Amino acid sequence: MNVISVREQPAYKDMAIAYFQKNWKGVLPVIYEDCINHSIEASAPLPQWYLLMNEATIIGCAGLITNDFISRMDLYPWVCALFIEEQHRGNSYGSILLEQAKKDSAKAGFQSLYLCTDHIGYYEKYGFSYLAQGYHPWGEESRIYQAQL
Repeated sequence: MNVISVREQPAYKDMAIAYFQKNWKGVLPVIYEDCINHSIEASAPLPQWYLLMNEATIIGCAGLITNDFISRMDLYPWVCALFIEEQHRGNSYGSILLEQAKKDSAKAGFQSLYLCTDHIGYYEKYGFSYLAQGYHPWGEESRIYQAQL
């Protein structure tokens, strides 16, 4: 398995945009297109977009962003859009993307990494602990998790 940082390897940009759009249909496609396109030459360390490759095949993705559409804008960075193809689940491949996000966050000087989710039990296996509830602009709430770096 190999993690591709789209910022470090911009030749993967269009492939990444298409992959995120395909697997996160609840997000307007232009959101990923605009964010990924502008991330490549951003002067700040965020955002970052990752693809998890098994040889030449994408089997997963994740992002590292400043806010995941959640009320706790005092907390950042956030892991977002973690996805592993169904046939590859159960192999801890998500942890590879989480570790890359942790590594890049620490390298950028952050002391914590956050995510919001409704899943209970998955992220705890990879060093995240429940912090609080957060609220989305569309009226839903999610659990906020934190990992110390």
